Amino acid sequence: MKILSCEFNIDTACVELRLSDGTMISIDTIAVENEVADNMYQRSELDWLIYNAPLEYADLILNGDPEKYLKAVTQYKPFEN
Repeated sequence: MKILSCEFNIDTACVELRLSDGTMISIDTIAVENEVADNMYQRSELDWLIYNAPLEYADLILNGDPEKYLKAVTQYKPFEN
């Protein structure tokens, strides 16, 4: 199946994909963040993908390992006194 369109719908907070066979896939970004993001840095990375690269975000969620990706690209340093 070929992807005809992929965009973030701000009204539903979902990344929506429309496929060539008429199927529409809607990824609830809030549910994904609640499930895989452990801190604000990981949430920020997911947010960046959602707004700037929704197709890559969809591919990561549907075909990749988002937890492994987030651990590789984000660095969490707790505040030290």
